[in-house]
Amino acid sequence: MTEVKSPEVPAPPAAVPGELSPGRRRWHGVRPWLPLAALAVAAILPYSTVSLPGIFEGPLNSPGTLQLLAVCLVFGGLAAGYDLLFGRTGMLSFGHALYFAAGVYGTDILVTRAGLPLWQAALLTVTGATILAALLGAIALRTIGIAFAMVTLAFAQVGAILVARDFGGWTGGEEGLPLDVSGLPSALVGVTNTVNLYWLALAYLAVVVFVVHRVSGSPTGRVLAGLRDDERRIGVLGLDPYRFKLVAFTLAGGLAASGGVVYCLIVGGASPHITSSELTLSLLVMVVLGGPGTRWGPVLGGILYMYLDHRLTAFGTSDAVESLPAFLSHPLSQPLFVLGTVFILAVYFFPGGLASLTSRLTPLRTALTPRRPH
Repeated sequence: MTEVKSPEVPAPPAAVPGELSPGRRRWHGVRPWLPLAALAVAAILPYSTVSLPGIFEGPLNSPGTLQLLAVCLVFGGLAAGYDLLFGRTGMLSFGHALYFAAGVYGTDILVTRAGLPLWQAALLTVTGATILAALLGAIALRTIGIAFAMVTLAFAQVGAILVARDFGGWTGGEEGLPLDVSGLPSALVGVTNTVNLYWLALAYLAVVVFVVHRVSGSPTGRVLAGLRDDERRIGVLGLDPYRFKLVAFTLAGGLAASGGVVYCLIVGGASPHITSSELTLSLLVMVVLGGPGTRWGPVLGGILYMYLDHRLTAFGTSDAVESLPAFLSHPLSQPLFVLGTVFILAVYFFPGGLASLTSRLTPLRTALTPRRPH
């Protein structure tokens, strides 16, 4: 019997994985350089005379705009440092503002009251605040969960009381303590030198992001991620969770104190509101808004939050809001109401924060991209 052979059908070409396609390869080759490109753009921003009406009150190189951007950059770094605790280690601290306030008041007191040069005051302040974080962390980390949050809150409240009561006549009480600029370098004094403060804030943000990313990518960072997911498993592996959490707590406190030094120079002094627990809650909102545990989410959340916090005050008193009916103008004139609404909507529609926008928009971008014929 004759065997009938079926005609050979050529096999279809193998599909190229998406990550190996030419477009994806080019994107992965460019992606590592994007942070450096963003840093370069931010560094040359003060040379721009572009005006953005409604977004900033003056040109990008105006002192008012540069000061606002400098404050936003400081809080972007502060949120990234707090994310080392909350997003990457899973520790909910309600007292992180204490170390930021220690940086602000420590610098101000040592320069204004003690008459020390700025570099000595900054070095002593950051060192002292880091030691303070280590000591208080050693006590607070004996507890876990909500008890840990309450202990850190109690420590922060003690600091707030000492500042408000003008302990030892050093803090200025409720009126705050203006910074004596006579002891500062001339490059950091005056409206014309606001650009130098902006660059200082940008350098602080870059250092914090670098430190946090290096720690997160190190073996210690992997242990911290394990503590966030399952602390008992880390203990079973023979590692000491307490010691690793204390390292993260101390490092985050030192980074916050460094931000306090820069913030003191930008605003020209210290005020009691930075010691309140509301600041720590604001940091928590910044991290959640940006995306906890992500690379750039907390930075974006901190910058956006502080920008809205400053600009919504001007928005609430604008003619456009005042011309609205009373049932709209009254709530819109309250910055916290608008900010809270924005936060609720962001959390509802983007549970992963701003960092999840890329993944959430990918299906839409794929659907809208026309397919090439084979």
